[in-house]
Amino acid sequence: MCAKSTKEEEYEEEFCGTKVDHERQGPDAVFKKPQDESHRKDISKEYLHPEQQDLEPHIIQDLERGVKMTKFPLTANKSENEDEKGDVDRCEGSQADNLLAPLSESDDIMSRSSDTDDGNDDEDEHSKGRLTSRANNKNAKCSQCDKLFFNMSSLKRHTRTHTGERPFACPVCGKTFSLNGHLITHTRTHTGEKPFACSLCNLGFAQKVTLTNHMRTHTGEKPFACSMCGQRFSGKRHLIAHTRRHTGEKPFVCSICGKTFSVSGHLRTHTRTHTGEKPFACEVCGLRFAQKISLTNHTRTHTGEKPFACSYCEKRFATKGHLRTHERTHTGEKPFACLLCGKGFSTSGHLRIHTRTHTGEKPFECSVCSLSFRDHSGLAKHMRSHTE
Repeated sequence: MCAKSTKEEEYEEEFCGTKVDHERQGPDAVFKKPQDESHRKDISKEYLHPEQQDLEPHIIQDLERGVKMTKFPLTANKSENEDEKGDVDRCEGSQADNLLAPLSESDDIMSRSSDTDDGNDDEDEHSKGRLTSRANNKNAKCSQCDKLFFNMSSLKRHTRTHTGERPFACPVCGKTFSLNGHLITHTRTHTGEKPFACSLCNLGFAQKVTLTNHMRTHTGEKPFACSMCGQRFSGKRHLIAHTRRHTGEKPFVCSICGKTFSVSGHLRTHTRTHTGEKPFACEVCGLRFAQKISLTNHTRTHTGEKPFACSYCEKRFATKGHLRTHERTHTGEKPFACLLCGKGFSTSGHLRIHTRTHTGEKPFECSVCSLSFRDHSGLAKHMRSHTE
């Protein structure tokens, strides 16, 4: 074997000697800070291989660290390290198990929603949430009509249509409602709040559905069609009210005179004929009205506004009803038919006057001579005979 050079012997002696010292001190020594790191500064290019002497300084430092890591691998007491690792694993494992327990193939996701679920059938299903009710629709089934619901809260609301329960009362007027949403909407009639505004004309509305229906007056959209006559409507409630004209259904009864109506709004307006209530007042002339639509139409007599344009000619109208009646002169439509003779009319008023020819009713009486007439125009014509 060739003799080593002096530099190589010094290099090996310095590093190998350090390794021996570490081996003598035991494995715990590697965790102690070296007593003297001055030997790192003493290592220069003269101790390196000739090919390594041309490398950049930072690369030389990396090589030195690599040598040290190779010469002195970290070791530790296996039993102590495994105990510490086991403690950490047990701690982390328990936390992970608490956060996300693994599911087996037989596990039911729904059954894991509660740690206290003991399968008691009498437990309130609403507390289990919507998913439980969806997974087991038989628990959200109406006992009166067998209708199914996704959750118990929907079933509870539906049940009030059978029981007539109205648990939500207005703090202002005492009127009761079956749904909290209906109470909120009703409260706006007292406060005047109209949070839903039209983006085209800035008209405000108390209900979002009313705004939706209003927007269709701008777009002309009429998505609801009558299955009997094909007439189309912008709102579903308008279609329902129209359908009752075909069926003759009048589910709303006046508690004072017993008169029936097909629309709840008509009953409400009719009731004011008994009470004399006129809650809507004109801000210009002070004239009061029983219906809000009547006030709106009256206000246009002051402003001259005619927002409803005929789609067949250039004529415009202050009310939608006048526009509808006018357009029937173009189409020839006569949707109001007499139940006794079948004659058709373009307006409900004309039908009502015609019906009196069958019944003999003459509700308009002259205040001078007590002569009676079937319609107001007949009375007005007669009154001129007294003034002349």
